[in-house]
Amino acid sequence: MKNRSRTLLLLWMVIAIIAVLAAMTWGNYRYAQANPGGNDFLVHWMGTRALVTEGLNPYSDEVALKIQEFAYGRPAQPGEHELRVAYPLYSILLFLPFALVSDFTLARALWMTALEAGLMLLTVASLRLTRWKVSPLMLGLLMIFSLLWYHGVRPLINGNAVILVALALAGGFLALRRGADELAGVLFALATIKPQVVVLVLIFVAWWAMNNQRWRLLGWMIGTVVLLSATVALLIPGWMLDNLREVIRYPSYNPPGTPRAAFMEWWPAWGGRLGWALTALTALLILVEWWFNRRAEFRGFLWTCCLTLTLGQWVGIQTDPGNFIVLLPGLILAFALLVERWRHGGQWFVALSLVGLLVLLWVIFLNTVEYREQPIQSAVMFFPLPAYLLVMLYWVRWWAVHPPSVWYDTLDA
Repeated sequence: MKNRSRTLLLLWMVIAIIAVLAAMTWGNYRYAQANPGGNDFLVHWMGTRALVTEGLNPYSDEVALKIQEFAYGRPAQPGEHELRVAYPLYSILLFLPFALVSDFTLARALWMTALEAGLMLLTVASLRLTRWKVSPLMLGLLMIFSLLWYHGVRPLINGNAVILVALALAGGFLALRRGADELAGVLFALATIKPQVVVLVLIFVAWWAMNNQRWRLLGWMIGTVVLLSATVALLIPGWMLDNLREVIRYPSYNPPGTPRAAFMEWWPAWGGRLGWALTALTALLILVEWWFNRRAEFRGFLWTCCLTLTLGQWVGIQTDPGNFIVLLPGLILAFALLVERWRHGGQWFVALSLVGLLVLLWVIFLNTVEYREQPIQSAVMFFPLPAYLLVMLYWVRWWAVHPPSVWYDTLDA
């Protein structure tokens, strides 16, 4: 009787989840009908379809022209985004299920549903990583925040796969904490579909693995990337050179993608030197923390990864504030440590911080946005969240790097 009740409960849960996902997809479809866009998704949806249905190289000028004509109704003009595929070719494995849907609006709606689910799962995974046992009220606030804050909405509307990259990173950290090094390696490898976002943190993961003799983690991470790369090379043997060419070309048709580029646009005379100074400072800080925490227990390791992701936005690697969703686990880590130390006072601080970030980031964006064929964010968005998170992470550094022994689990021991 008890097994039957559990089966019925599980069945109703599955039905409820399907109903919720269907409702989300319907709402997303109505939104996509009324609001053209989603160009980040469009590029890879069309690139994958061109490869699968026509056998075309997604990196080719022919495919780029198809994408531009779909988006603009004509080839891209000087100063416009050229909408070219710049992800590693094995990213087609992620986009393939959606590329099989021939109607872009429906495919975009399904993709948005996947990203919304990814945002919620990212929040849950981050909480599990930090072992923060939140109240239902705080959980609801965190979920609302993750779905509505600027750095969640922007990649969702644009269709940016970075949400799933952030989820893969968080899943990798979670698997690593539980001792599943093989799964962690696979998830970290899958995160490389946006290599510029994860390259620094994965270098530290590899460095930490070598210093702690976690060879399975290192082997599965490298082996998975090699396997994925070799597999898609059967389709397009020279894809790596094609991809490299697109990566080099990418900054030429995008808004400033580094703080240095932003400084040079704002202050042509001396902005470049200021940018190099910021790059040098952030790189030095990253290297120092890597050295000190190369054998850290798990929470110190996680703190260092979150710091690397934060400072990595300023170190000079081409990126975009639309990728800052990868900083959410670091934000939740900092909040969890404050609540651990200050209990009720920490809870109030977190609640006020979430509301403040939600409002302030949108206010900054709306007061600096430039309207063209689509709203273009200002490069000023490079600075508020990383600056806030940098302060927060160093505020809680001692508690993260020198945690009480009660925090450790069998992996940390």
